[in-house]
Amino acid sequence: MPKLSDVIAALDGLWPADRAEQWDAVGLVCGDPDAEVGRVLFAVDPVREVAEEAIRIGADLLVTHHPLYLRGTTTVAATHFKGRVVHELIKHDIALHVAHTNADRADPGVSDALAAAVGLRVTGPLVPDPDDPAGRRGLGRVGELTVPLTLADFAARAARGLPRTATGLRVAGDPEREIRTVAVCGGSGDSLFDQVRAAGVDAYLTADLRHHPASEATQHGGPALIDAAHWATEWPWCEQAAAELDQISDRHGWSLRVHVSRQVTDPWTLHASVPPAPEVPPVPEPDSAPSSSSGAPN
Repeated sequence: MPKLSDVIAALDGLWPADRAEQWDAVGLVCGDPDAEVGRVLFAVDPVREVAEEAIRIGADLLVTHHPLYLRGTTTVAATHFKGRVVHELIKHDIALHVAHTNADRADPGVSDALAAAVGLRVTGPLVPDPDDPAGRRGLGRVGELTVPLTLADFAARAARGLPRTATGLRVAGDPEREIRTVAVCGGSGDSLFDQVRAAGVDAYLTADLRHHPASEATQHGGPALIDAAHWATEWPWCEQAAAELDQISDRHGWSLRVHVSRQVTDPWTLHASVPPAPEVPPVPEPDSAPSSSSGAPN
């Protein structure tokens, strides 16, 4: 079996840490570089349920997209859930590695997996990485459909292609609008509206769209908007990343067993829509007015 340091070196080759945003926290969070790795679990969130899954399947390494400590910390005490996750992982000799914005910008990256999940052929990055002469890396992706669809039909395809969540998908735009080109961004994407408008696409699929940026985007006459759950737009990357590590394992003869967590760790658990109003029976027509003017009948 390979050492943890060998596997981390392979992951760093896929998602170099120096391509992460400056504010990000990526790389190895805990783990002994000399420990052997035989089983790896990929997930979006390093939460308690995922740590328990890693323990249950006997994983030696947990790779997540979201950092455990994005803003730093002064303690890993088990008095809060993040410290508890660290304690449980270390207690069971499970390493934790994070690939976040460095995986967003990669080729292939998070948005490539999202585009594939909703049936798009990628034509390039939405925000190209200036350090990539090939023009393939960067944030978001622009893609095209092989056959045009209405917005309603494309939204239905996206709903089928992404993992199901309580909130589902929200759509802004004419349901009959023809969709040929689509920009996608895994995770929060309303900071990229200027680039989306510049791309001239028919629709934009991302997550965490806020009211005012979405309203302004539609008022500018921009693309239709499809807002999915944050977790759902990034989960396809787990399968893509697992397949990449599988290929590396095969080349090196490591015989790693690579798994993808299918636990829904999106925080929203219920969508309470307004029930339809009960049907009100029609009011019967009043009887014909009496011919006498002597007043109301007794």
